[in-house]
Amino acid sequence: MAGAIPFATTVNVSADAVEAREQPPISWRGPGDGRPDLQLPPDRQPLFHRGQLRKRWRYVGFYGDEVMLCAGIATIGIFTHSFWSVWDRGANDGKGRHIEHTRLRPGGPEVVLDGPRVEIRTSEVRAALHFGSSEPIEVVNSSGRAWGWTRKRAGVPVKGVVEIGDRHFDVEGFGVDDESAGFHARHTAWFWSAGIGTAADGRALGWNLVDGINDPEVNSERAIWVDGVPYEPAPVRFDGLEAVMFSGKGEGEGLRFTDGKAERRRHDNFGLIRSDYVHRFGTFEGSLDGIELASGAGVMEEHDVTW
Repeated sequence: MAGAIPFATTVNVSADAVEAREQPPISWRGPGDGRPDLQLPPDRQPLFHRGQLRKRWRYVGFYGDEVMLCAGIATIGIFTHSFWSVWDRGANDGKGRHIEHTRLRPGGPEVVLDGPRVEIRTSEVRAALHFGSSEPIEVVNSSGRAWGWTRKRAGVPVKGVVEIGDRHFDVEGFGVDDESAGFHARHTAWFWSAGIGTAADGRALGWNLVDGINDPEVNSERAIWVDGVPYEPAPVRFDGLEAVMFSGKGEGEGLRFTDGKAERRRHDNFGLIRSDYVHRFGTFEGSLDGIELASGAGVMEEHDVTW
C-alpha cells in the first residue's frame, strides 16, 4: 500500500503530541451562547495550564490624521512590561516624528489602561484618551496543548488630548482595542493588521486580520466591521508587511499598506523568553475583502515569540 509504514519501523511520538491529540479542539466565537467553561477573563487564571505559561496583554491604538499612537501592557508569567509608540505625522515640516519606549522594569506607570481610560505619562509624551463603546468579537481557540482567548474591537470612537513636546493636539476619531490572554503555545508566530477607514460608498470600516494565531477557517479572530457591525471573513494571506490578500478575490486585489515609516522594532532574548517584533503605523489603500477603500489607517505587525 502506498504510504504504508514498514513493519520494522519504529515511530516515536512525543508525549506533548499525544496529549494535544487527545484534547478536543476548542473553537468558539462570540459573544453568544456556548462560551467554553474555562478560566477565561475576567476570571483569574493559574500561572501554568497543561505545561504552557500564562500570557496576558492589552493593546490600544488611535489612528488619526495628525497623530497615531498605541499603548500596551503585557504580562508573560510573572513578568510585566509596558510600551507606547507615537507618530506625529506633521512634525519636522511634514516629514513626521516617531517616538517610542518600552519599560521592562517596575516603577511608576508610563501607561495606564483602565477600562475606557488610556493614559501615557512621560516627559516626552503625555496623552489622556477615552475609548468609547463599540461592538466586540470574542474568540477562544486551541493553542498547542492549551488555548488562547481574545476580545477585539475596531472602529472604536476615541476622544482626548495628546501632547508631544510643545505640540498639543485635541484628538477625536477612531481606533482599536485588543485584549488577549491564555496559555498560548511555547512558540507562536503571527502577522497582524488592525485599522479603521471609510469605504468608497461612505460606510465606516474597521478591521482585525491575522495569520498565525486564533485563525482557524471559522470561529477565528478575523473581523471586519461595517458601520459598526462585525463579520468574519475567510482566511487571509499576508504579503509580509506590505499587503493583506483575501481568499476568493481577484489577483492583485487586497489591502495594501502605504506610508509605513513609523516603525517600532525590538529583539529581546531573556533566555527562556525570546521575541522578534515589528510594528508599523501607516495608511492603507485598495480593498478590504472586496470593499473599496476611500481611506484607511492603522498598523501592520509581525511577531515571532518563544514564551
